[in-house]
Amino acid sequence: MQCSRLSQVDFDQLTLGAQVLEADSHGAKVYLLEDGNILKVFRRKRLISSALLRPYSQRFVDNAARLAQLGIPTLEVIKQHKLELPGRTAVLYRPLPGRTLLQLSREAGFSWDSYLPRLVELIRQLHRSGIYFRSLHLGNVVETPDQQLGLIDVADMRFLRAPLSSRMVRRNVQHMARYIERENLASRFPLAELEAALLPG
Repeated sequence: MQCSRLSQVDFDQLTLGAQVLEADSHGAKVYLLEDGNILKVFRRKRLISSALLRPYSQRFVDNAARLAQLGIPTLEVIKQHKLELPGRTAVLYRPLPGRTLLQLSREAGFSWDSYLPRLVELIRQLHRSGIYFRSLHLGNVVETPDQQLGLIDVADMRFLRAPLSSRMVRRNVQHMARYIERENLASRFPLAELEAALLPG
């Protein structure tokens, strides 16, 4: 997908009336636009980095395309932009419809009994396909209206030629465990069952 230049005037017009979903000390990072689409802004963090050759936004676009090829539900990229501010790019996309497992798990009466086997199968599919998703956590797994599980926030992902090694699988599950602890979900999420299903004995 070609990367087109987006002037500051056009950027301001595009984000007029938008809701900021995510921000950091450098400003807004994710905008929910009035038409329901999302604009995600990427910033190159270091002056000299691999992002000079392949910006994070390009990784995001490429990763979404590869997931779609594998039949894993994900967001739909509309456009890719280079912004006027140095080192900044952006991607306009249609979000994956549905709710994240994190949102669902906070509802009254929610049970992991029906969700855990599907989550395990999704993660196994990723690992079998050689996909190492560093940002694998409940806030990035979405249940779609047709009850499939899909992925969002897909920039931080590596595609290997072979299934993940047991060491990488363990490291990926550890990322998940740290997220569960950080979000104070340990008392509600069946982490031991997830680890038993995914990790070699």
